[in-house]
Amino acid sequence: MRVLFTSPIIEHPAAGGPQLRIENSVKALSRVCDLHVVSRATATQEELERTADFFRPYCSEYLHLPRLERKMHANRQFRRLVNAFRRILDTDTPGDADFVLHQLDRIKAEVIWFGYGNISYNLMRRIRKLRPTLPLICDTDSVWSRFVFRELPYAKGLRKLRILQSGRRKENEEREWVNFCDVTTAVSEVDAEFYRGLASDKDRIRVFRNVIDVDTYSSRPPKPKDFKNPAIYLAGSFGHFHSAMDSAARWILEEVYPLLLRKVPNLHFYIVGSNSDRGFGHLNGPNITATGRLDSVLPYLFHVDVALVPLKFESGTRFKILEAGACGIPLVSTTLGAEGIPVVDGEHILIADEPEKFAEAILRILSNGKLARELAGKCNELVREQFSIDSLVCEAEEILAFIGKNKGLT
Repeated sequence: MRVLFTSPIIEHPAAGGPQLRIENSVKALSRVCDLHVVSRATATQEELERTADFFRPYCSEYLHLPRLERKMHANRQFRRLVNAFRRILDTDTPGDADFVLHQLDRIKAEVIWFGYGNISYNLMRRIRKLRPTLPLICDTDSVWSRFVFRELPYAKGLRKLRILQSGRRKENEEREWVNFCDVTTAVSEVDAEFYRGLASDKDRIRVFRNVIDVDTYSSRPPKPKDFKNPAIYLAGSFGHFHSAMDSAARWILEEVYPLLLRKVPNLHFYIVGSNSDRGFGHLNGPNITATGRLDSVLPYLFHVDVALVPLKFESGTRFKILEAGACGIPLVSTTLGAEGIPVVDGEHILIADEPEKFAEAILRILSNGKLARELAGKCNELVREQFSIDSLVCEAEEILAFIGKNKGLT
């Protein structure tokens, strides 16, 4: 089967979970179909070329939209702001749809797979209008409306109103696309059950998990210069005060970390990932390092003592757990942080939701090497058995077989 895969998020090196999902989705799909990729991600020319060089071995053809050939602003935040306005105003959708359909006809592709369909609603809707019988797959990384609404208990004032408006808009989009797309994918059974509740045909909802390429975690890189142990670690994409990651970091810094320092005064806290320096760099000192964006988090992750997943509102499944498990690093997570991944508290990770309990869980790992090794070992086994590229290949085969059977494709 010939598949045209398109996404507004394609980047290498992967800056976070969204980029990792696309990267590993392409790797899996390349093994089960004739894959052609069209990138809709804005980037500088250097970034475009680096990304294209990485992805081309995994697909028959790699293209980007013609508008991306224009010189892009070097500032990532500026580009994201421009992209946000474009999505709101829907200014690029007609041209994007025409280009994607032109490529589909040129290569005679039978299916369009929308990576990050959560933020491709306008494009999917327009293509469905233009090609009523064309098989469309909406690939999601989360239930976006659930992610939005989950912030409500932590919001105040006008932000509550914005959350309600945004969440309802996403719910309406979700209700529409699960019924006009031939398949909507979910990263876990938790998300799949939500989408099934909206779909008139529940068979159209399929699981297509977040996974990692375990082979890329087989080599242990050296420690970064001046790295300090004992160390705890929080990784993600940061960016603005109200984001899930920024809120999680503040919760650790304000309510958990002071409890830890009373017991372990030399404990170091690494906050790693895009814009972590922007939000928390002013705290850098003897006990805290906010690194900012890195080409790879592995030099830090491989050498910390505990990885943290302290999320209070999110949706989907966390690459933080998968990566730490692959690296053999024990984890402490909130209940929501571990949602959708079949980890067991006390067997694969430790789970706690209150500051005191979260701090106690970290201290248990820091003080008990046997427990740390057992947790890390069991989580590593789980990741390798259920969250590898091979697992995703099987799910991709099932999805395309379902499309083929329903649409009479080979």
